[in-house]
Amino acid sequence: MNNKQGFVVNCALGALFLGVSLSVSADGDPESGQQLSMKGDGSGAPCMACHGPNGEGNAAGAFPYIAGMNEQYLYRQLKAYQTSDRNNAVMSMNIDNFSDQQLQDIAAYYASLDKPTSTAESANSGLIKQGERLVNVGDWDNYIPPCSTCHGPNNRGVDENFPGIAGQHSSYIKQQINAWKSGNRKTDKVQLMEAVAKRLSDEQIEAVSAYLASIPAAE
Repeated sequence: MNNKQGFVVNCALGALFLGVSLSVSADGDPESGQQLSMKGDGSGAPCMACHGPNGEGNAAGAFPYIAGMNEQYLYRQLKAYQTSDRNNAVMSMNIDNFSDQQLQDIAAYYASLDKPTSTAESANSGLIKQGERLVNVGDWDNYIPPCSTCHGPNNRGVDENFPGIAGQHSSYIKQQINAWKSGNRKTDKVQLMEAVAKRLSDEQIEAVSAYLASIPAAE
């Protein structure tokens, strides 16, 4: 087995590991979650202040859309901010007083919403074309698999382990790829994203982010 084949096998095994071992049970109440998203935890801003009234996010602030995302994935990310497995001072401050049940309720609420129709922002057509190839074909000469290998058909997500990234704000995608690249984000056991992100150049990160933002978040 050569190095490239070994890398592909490791990616596949890592994806399998995530799929079978990181499932969590999220049983939230969307109605309660809606109220919590509007009120906050009493010590900070409500969710809608950054993520919008319909969970559509905000490109200028690099706040992701969270509407229509997998409930268990959302719960796990909220919990990660509480435990500092993900580092974001604003997020941690605004959810630090929520109980596990309240986090589940918030996750259930946003999962119940429709994904935004489009988050596309203007970008250079050449950059988008470069990103399209990286996202859908990859760059195997440099051990960069296509995003859809893990994030599924049209990059709309696979269960709670691989979130939908199609139509996500380019500013947020770029921010998170760089967080993986620097090692500041560590929210899975095998760090698949960190391994891939470290192989991406700054230009490739810009291209991938621009292309993903240009495609529909939902069918």
